[in-house]
Amino acid sequence: MSYCLNPTCPNPENLAYSQRCQSCGSQLLLRDRYQVIKPLGQGGFGATFLANDQGLPGEPSCVIKQLRPSGSAPHVLQMARELFEREAKTLGKIGNHPQVPRLLDYFEDHEQFYLVQEYISGDTLQEEVKLNGILSETGVKQFLSEVLPLLQYIHEQKVIHRDIKPANLIRRTQDARMVLIDFGAVKNQISQGAASPSGQTALTAYAIGTPGFAPPEQMAMRPVYASDIYALGVTCIYLLTSKTPKDLDYNPNTGEMMWEQLVQVSDHLSNVLRKMLDVSVRSRYQSAAEVLRALEIEPYLDSLAKGLLIKSDSGSKERTHNYLENSAVLSNHPSTGVSNTGVAQVAAAIRARRAKAAEAGGLHQGSGMAKSSTLANSNSNGSQVQNSRVERKLDTQSLLTAYMKGRRDFALHNLNLLNLQGADLSQTNFHSAQLQKTNLQGANLHNSDFGRASLTRANLKDANLTKAYFNHADLEGADLRGADLSNAYLSNANLRGANLCGANLTSAKISDEQLALAKTNWMTVRPNGKRGLL
Repeated sequence: MSYCLNPTCPNPENLAYSQRCQSCGSQLLLRDRYQVIKPLGQGGFGATFLANDQGLPGEPSCVIKQLRPSGSAPHVLQMARELFEREAKTLGKIGNHPQVPRLLDYFEDHEQFYLVQEYISGDTLQEEVKLNGILSETGVKQFLSEVLPLLQYIHEQKVIHRDIKPANLIRRTQDARMVLIDFGAVKNQISQGAASPSGQTALTAYAIGTPGFAPPEQMAMRPVYASDIYALGVTCIYLLTSKTPKDLDYNPNTGEMMWEQLVQVSDHLSNVLRKMLDVSVRSRYQSAAEVLRALEIEPYLDSLAKGLLIKSDSGSKERTHNYLENSAVLSNHPSTGVSNTGVAQVAAAIRARRAKAAEAGGLHQGSGMAKSSTLANSNSNGSQVQNSRVERKLDTQSLLTAYMKGRRDFALHNLNLLNLQGADLSQTNFHSAQLQKTNLQGANLHNSDFGRASLTRANLKDANLTKAYFNHADLEGADLRGADLSNAYLSNANLRGANLCGANLTSAKISDEQLALAKTNWMTVRPNGKRGLL
């Protein structure tokens, strides 16, 4: 089917590959390239459509977002144009993150404005809850562990999303990762309309987000980063109850959402959610990092044992088991300052479950199963503390086979010393993985996530690391000679002693201070695209 994008067309559906609309006569092939297939959704400022890009081999799917001004007056068109350009610039700036759709094209045609974005195949959180039922405490914590680092990244780019809600979060079919969509309501420092006498702009006066998910200061047109924290908290309540804000009661004296009697979660998670949902912006968490720290310091063995979904299947049980391991590793992280008693309980429970499963199924060591290892960490007094840490160890062939079968998530895995030279591992999640001395020479790692991963002394020579994400990664002593790091995100990465001779850092997010710690030469391409010593 071909779909007509004329907003006033009485019958927009047409036969496939029709050149013009049978109802209104409009040309159907947008920009002589994009064939619109069907509508995906409609909001206050426009509509989105599924399309095929006939300008590329295989005609891949994409999303066309049409911004539809409510009138043709010059000031309305100007506001629409500013809103359109702002979303395009924002997507262009943050689109190198693996959990944000890439901007492919944008243009104006017959006073209609169009954005072309990467198509994300999958179900929204709203659809997931309707299909599978509400999440348990474990599921909500796992959700937060996926979305909070993304939110932290967006805020580091000085962007406020302003419309976080279940319908704008999609679990991508390809790798089961959470992707945040619809940046049409963003507020940033790039493009603001002319201020009115009240100090507000035409844009902020309209694009304020979704009532119920937006906190009071955002509805008053004064959004801050903590406004996104509130919306994320409301999303968590929806995941725990399947109730939208309009289905909930509010305290008439304070304006606070009354949700606690509807959920069964630990006191710790209740406290975290309560602070995320505080109507006073000053009392709320101010950053995603604060929420992450609050979540990581609590050993929540009882809630973890309940499983990921209340309505669970074999797939959700596997995700719950993985989340147990992830939680044990996170709780053991030295930066959390956690006492080891609760962590040891979690780790012991995991080992007991594994031992029982191995005994029942005849499993044995060395087959790619998770192994326990003991790490020695120093406390503030300099004494050694033995921490139990569960690591999931994979050998080279197991990893490559899993990738060939469609698996893209190897977060928190022990991949030290593997020989992955020349491997195609693009768009893979290696978040917090161990890749010390791993041979990735010449590998295709485009758009992969290495956030908080350990890559000390790894061989990344001549690797394709375009749009790779290295926030807080440890690359000390890594060999990056000749690597393509264009558009990579390297903020907060440790580059002490890393060899960047001949590397391409065009448009990479990296500071001069970081580069001063690395080895460079006249063949190194700087972030500004110029070659020379740094």
